[in-house]
Amino acid sequence: MSKKLLLFAVSISGLMLSCKEKQVTETPESFRVVKPLITDTSYTNEYVAEIQALNYAEVRTRVKGYIEKIHVDEGQEVKTGELLISINSKEYEQELQRASAVVKSAEADLKAMELEMLNTKRLFEKNIVSKAEFDLFSAKVEALRANVESAEAGKEQAALNLSFSRIRAPYGGVINRIPKKVGSLVEEGDMLTTISDIREVYAYFNLTESDYLKYISDTLDKESNVINLMLANNQPYQIEGKVEIIESEFDNNTGNIAIRAKFPNPDKILKHGSNGKIIVKRKLNQAMMVHQKSTFEVQDQLYVYLVNDDSTLSQRNIKPLMRLTDYFVVATGLKADEWILYEGVQKVKAGNKIAPQFELLKQ
Repeated sequence: MSKKLLLFAVSISGLMLSCKEKQVTETPESFRVVKPLITDTSYTNEYVAEIQALNYAEVRTRVKGYIEKIHVDEGQEVKTGELLISINSKEYEQELQRASAVVKSAEADLKAMELEMLNTKRLFEKNIVSKAEFDLFSAKVEALRANVESAEAGKEQAALNLSFSRIRAPYGGVINRIPKKVGSLVEEGDMLTTISDIREVYAYFNLTESDYLKYISDTLDKESNVINLMLANNQPYQIEGKVEIIESEFDNNTGNIAIRAKFPNPDKILKHGSNGKIIVKRKLNQAMMVHQKSTFEVQDQLYVYLVNDDSTLSQRNIKPLMRLTDYFVVATGLKADEWILYEGVQKVKAGNKIAPQFELLKQ
């Protein structure tokens, strides 16, 4: 074989090998493609909640004096009417004794004057004294009766002041901090402690107008008003609560409306003044969803790769309604019967041709 013929044969072989490699290189890569998932689902919203006791009161003194004895300890549970704090009461006991004496004196004066009036009445009936003199005694009796009533009112006030020196629980609950100790001088109106009834608690949270309308229209368990609470440590509170009251108007300053829910608190876990998050579950009917691995972002815009009839890819901008755990709920930009690239969006670009593996997406 001539040298030229040999060179020609080698060239032809190299060209055929190059074409074969090119054909292998241009074979489309296989990718899974799916349609958007259409299904009923639910999602949650979180709202900061302020926890308040079912009953909470500042226990204040209504009289001046020295704290004589503290009968309870901080954190102790007490019953309605239980004695909490005693204020030195000798002064008020003496006032009550004086008031009692004034009452007795006024009653004695009244009794004496009534006897004189009775005698005067008899003399008047016998025309021994004039009517004017009888009327004078009648007026004196009425005046002394008024004195008796005034003295009795003074006695009642003295007895009330004495009772105020014994501070009692207005209702059953837990005693909180007692800042003043035995021997401390307290003035009228000073706060001695606070008491919380936390057998049940209120959780207050606020909704914007749009969230309020969503809550009214599509909240799950609407009839039972069931609601959940997340504690400050991001652990769920194990007992469900119920929405009780929605205020009648929006706050002009914040644009929010307040809602109150009630939660049972048998283990006293929830405390007055603590915080948490209200978890509101809402439903979505026939929502269109795409998996997050099917999406990518360009300049804060969300996109998917649409698979065309010729198996080429085109970039499609979608508008998400919200983001769930693994999915985006699509508001606009996609149709239910369109095929999109399920995964591998980082390996391709618009215009690439693929070998699609059609699948139906399941949640």
